[in-house]
Amino acid sequence: MNEQNRPAPLWTKAFICLTLSFFLLFLNLQMLLSSLPMYVKGELAGGDLTVSLVTATFALAAIASRFATAALMPKLGRTALLYAGLAAAVLTTFLCANADAIGSLVALRMLYGAGFGMASTIIPTLVSRIIPQDRIGEGIGYFGLSTSLAMSLGPMIGMNVMHEAGFAALTSSSAAAALLSAAVLLLSGAARSGKPAPSRPGPAAVAARAAGTAAAGASQGTVKPLLLPALLNMLLSITYSGLLSFIALFGESVEIGQVGLFFLFNAITVILVRPIAGRIFDRRGHAAVLIPAAACVLASMLVLAGATALPQLVVSALLYGLGFGAIQPTLQAWMLRSTPRERHGFANSMYYNSTDLGVALGAVLFGAIAARTGYARMYDYSALIMAAFLVLYVVLRIAGVARDAKQSSQTAA
Repeated sequence: MNEQNRPAPLWTKAFICLTLSFFLLFLNLQMLLSSLPMYVKGELAGGDLTVSLVTATFALAAIASRFATAALMPKLGRTALLYAGLAAAVLTTFLCANADAIGSLVALRMLYGAGFGMASTIIPTLVSRIIPQDRIGEGIGYFGLSTSLAMSLGPMIGMNVMHEAGFAALTSSSAAAALLSAAVLLLSGAARSGKPAPSRPGPAAVAARAAGTAAAGASQGTVKPLLLPALLNMLLSITYSGLLSFIALFGESVEIGQVGLFFLFNAITVILVRPIAGRIFDRRGHAAVLIPAAACVLASMLVLAGATALPQLVVSALLYGLGFGAIQPTLQAWMLRSTPRERHGFANSMYYNSTDLGVALGAVLFGAIAARTGYARMYDYSALIMAAFLVLYVVLRIAGVARDAKQSSQTAA
């Protein structure tokens, strides 16, 4: 194979270090976030709506921070903002053990959200610039393993640490994960990697890039292709919020021991499906991934709503991992492919903002439902969210195909 036809490399030093750093950052988030409901209800005597407030505050602060980060990057640079965000995440995580009232905990979570928002915007932007454009689905699939694994393993680790050693030990170990994230970037120099990777895109990638470049001049043209995947991602994140905020309390209510195993079995299928989903997206498009994956998440929520023993919990976890692990990288790769490289920062920001918005909405929505109907019934409503995901995608997909066919026939005529 001559040099011209050789595929552009994906597994570079910068890609590996950025992926590892992002895993540690999300591990820091998930270890603490999953156990906060137990701390709020047990130590601070809060209710389900108070749990929702703590979760939603962090998510909304992260969203606001991402908009501010986009505005400040041209003035202050990516590297300074990245390390400032990581420093805020380390410090505020560590100080959570000293929060002895709801007000102080909410204030710390707001500051944490600001720091997390900065770091979680900049790292994916750096990664998207070094992934070859013709391997964007595969690259985002592997990079997305960092978040999916952290979202699967972090809650289980956090619950076990809190159960065995207490909340102070949990905040210290969670802060250590964020500190390691900064160390990986600092020692490797990966945070300064901003040179786009060479690529030899195929016809579909060329068409997508041309369309994105034409849209880059007008904000409306840039935003419009991202609206549907961002909305779908928000709906998926609402279901995840119900798991993150309330599954430990659900386990107590139905007397299922070791409910943290949900996240372990979820991680198993996430690991298996992530790389496969990226390749399917690159070759066959998002419809081939999203429809069966959404059906898996819907089935998972129905099984969980009726779970009274550990085997049902495991089945629900495996199904959720299959769906969640396939949907997330597909939506992100779809958004990145719909924009030119110079707008990848905006696309990543919109993707992660839709995630945090879904988490915030889910915390408030399911907190209110749980307070009135109980946790099991709450997961029935979570299944309805995924039914809305499927209906919305299929209807708009059919409408889009019909519109494209009409335009093609008019062009041919």
